[in-house]
Amino acid sequence: MAGCTLILFFLLTCAGLPLCSSDPNDEACLTHLSQSLKDPYKNLQNWTKSTFSNACNGFTSYLPGATCNNGRIYKLSLTNLSLQGSISPYLSNCTNLQSLDLSSNALTGSIPADLQYLVNLAVLNLSANRLAGEIPPQLTLCAYLNVIDLHDNLLTGQIPQQLGLLVRLSAFDVSNNKLSGPIPASLGNRSGNLPKFNASSFEGNKDLYGYPLPPMKSKGLSVLAIVGIGLGSGFASLVISFTGVCIWLKVTEHKMALDQEGISM
Repeated sequence: MAGCTLILFFLLTCAGLPLCSSDPNDEACLTHLSQSLKDPYKNLQNWTKSTFSNACNGFTSYLPGATCNNGRIYKLSLTNLSLQGSISPYLSNCTNLQSLDLSSNALTGSIPADLQYLVNLAVLNLSANRLAGEIPPQLTLCAYLNVIDLHDNLLTGQIPQQLGLLVRLSAFDVSNNKLSGPIPASLGNRSGNLPKFNASSFEGNKDLYGYPLPPMKSKGLSVLAIVGIGLGSGFASLVISFTGVCIWLKVTEHKMALDQEGISM
C-alpha cells in the first residue's frame, strides 16, 4: 500500500510541476536553434537552458512559441519577431514536430536539408525572410507535408520536381523569389484529385516559366521586326546603288563634254 502511495505521489508531482525532464532530442533541438538565432528585441528571453530541459510536461508548454503534445514539442511558431541568424539543421532533432512556422523574420542562410528527418512535419512556413540557396529536394521525404510556404525570400535554382510526389500537399507558395527554369508539371499541372496551384504560387520569379504562368515574352526579334529590318536594309541598298549610278552617269557625262570640247578645238 505504501508503495502505491509513493507511485501516486510521484505521478501527481510530475503532473502538477515541471519536474519531469524533457525529451533529450527536443532539448538538443531547442538549444541549437536558440544558438543559431539572434533576438535583437529580446522576444525569446525565456529561451534558456533550464527551460529547454523542462520545456514540456504532458500537453503543457513552458516555452513561448512552443506547443507540446504528450511531453514532446510538436509545434514551433516564432513569427514576426524580427529574428535574425539562420535555421539550425539540429531542428531535425525535434522528431515529433508537426508544424514549423518561422515566417516574417529576417533569417538568412539556406533551408537545411536535414529537415528531411522531420518525418511528421505537416506545415512548413519559412516565408518573408531572406533565405537564399536552393529548395532542398530532400523535403520530399516529409511525406505528411500539407503546406510549403516559402514566398518572399531570395531562393534560387529550380523547383525540385520531387516535391510533386507529396500527395498530401494542399498549399504551395514560392512566389517572389529568384527561382528559374521550368515549373514541374507535377506541381503546375497536377492531375486527378490532387489540389491545383494557380499562378499566384509561382509569380514574381523573373526566370521561372511554364504552366500556370503566362507564356514568357520572346527575348528574340519578332517577325515584324525581322521583316522591317529586311525591308530597311533592302531600301538602304537600293538608295546606295541608285546614288552610285547617278554618280557614274554624271562622271560619264562630264567626260563626254570634255571630249566634245577637244574635237571642236
